[in-house]
Amino acid sequence: MVAVNLGVSALAVAALLAATLAVALRLGRHSVIDVAWGAGFALVAAVTAVLSAGHGDPARTWLLCALTAVWGLRLAAHIAVRSRGEGEDPRYRALLAKAPGDRTAYALRVVYLPQGLLIWLISLPVQVAAYSAAPLGPVAAAGAAVWAVGMLFEAVGDAQLARFKADPANRGRIMDRGLWAWTRHPNYFGDACVWWGLFLVAAEAWPAVLTVPAPVVMTLLLTVGSGKRLLEARMADRPGWSEYARRTSGFVPLPPRR
Repeated sequence: MVAVNLGVSALAVAALLAATLAVALRLGRHSVIDVAWGAGFALVAAVTAVLSAGHGDPARTWLLCALTAVWGLRLAAHIAVRSRGEGEDPRYRALLAKAPGDRTAYALRVVYLPQGLLIWLISLPVQVAAYSAAPLGPVAAAGAAVWAVGMLFEAVGDAQLARFKADPANRGRIMDRGLWAWTRHPNYFGDACVWWGLFLVAAEAWPAVLTVPAPVVMTLLLTVGSGKRLLEARMADRPGWSEYARRTSGFVPLPPRR
């Protein structure tokens, strides 16, 4: 049944990204896939909860489904609101400028397919754990706590940054207040915590412990992949960035340095 779940979830993600591509072509911007990123995880969790009915511990299955959906749908809504009325994201504009031929085919190959594979891979703990009958225990409780810390950092960090950017007096300035005084990326740190928390909830039930590559991949994406590394490269020339970077932790929250 796990194999069936993996196949159906892959088809569900493919359908979501096909719809996203259609919307992107209509709007003229492929950055709408950022909205589909969080929604894709929520979709996989929902598909898994339905398919696994009667095959595993329902408490763990629905806990994982709820935690994943809350995280994914909040992220999707946040990005949708943030990007409303905006043009193409500079990341995708630069990437698609390298297209050797048809831009749509190139976008499908280098943007949509990799993101679909990542959604499927990173969601493996949620999919696999749904088929274990092991009851919830202290490791799952610890995982839920780690998830909650992650959601706090991500949601509060996003809200603080949105409020900062909404003030015209802050145009061109570096956000260094609230959680952003403790880490340059509270939202990315929160994202990593969310997926380590979900892994812990899942890993208490064998064989989901074998899905540890999932949170590792998410953490690497956030730190050395398309997250922190690319964002800081764009921020490097902004006035005040070097001073902010010297006194503020790059990822894990720490007290600001003098």
